[in-house]
Amino acid sequence: MLKRLVVLLLLASVYTGAPARGTYQEPDTFLAETFLNNTPEPAVIWLTGKRKDTVKQLLGHRYASLRIRYWRRAQRSAWILEETGKDQPITVGLVVNAGRLEKIKVLVFRESRGEEVRHPFFTDQFKDARLDDRGNLDRTIDGISGATLSVRAMKKLARLALYLDAEVRKQDVSSSP
Repeated sequence: MLKRLVVLLLLASVYTGAPARGTYQEPDTFLAETFLNNTPEPAVIWLTGKRKDTVKQLLGHRYASLRIRYWRRAQRSAWILEETGKDQPITVGLVVNAGRLEKIKVLVFRESRGEEVRHPFFTDQFKDARLDDRGNLDRTIDGISGATLSVRAMKKLARLALYLDAEVRKQDVSSSP
């Protein structure tokens, strides 16, 4: 009887039934890592006019705010964006370099399931992705059974970061003398 109790207690300590929620990396740490502890000052892109409509089309809904902060040095930009998985927002850090996705990383996961999207076996699929002429990723991203809505959120955020980076680069060209 004592052996059974010990086994049950050990199993209970391994499986707590706790949700998958967690902070995997603080946004400031993500930025410091991205820019080698020399994070540039943040800039802002406004979601107005045609840009607002395009963002709505990319996400399937309006973005939560009218402006998005980003960090940029040369052709490399970092974005910290949020998208709802099933019920809760997922905070994701994305790095775009010369129009291609360099890195995508789950920073804060608030859902009760689907946290597998934070692992490299999933995020590595996005490396070097870019947008095609229709605003879609130029590659197929394999899903994860049981994490469909989290996968969908990650794909939307990848598209959004690539689109916004292109918009910022367009602004730079139009404001050059």
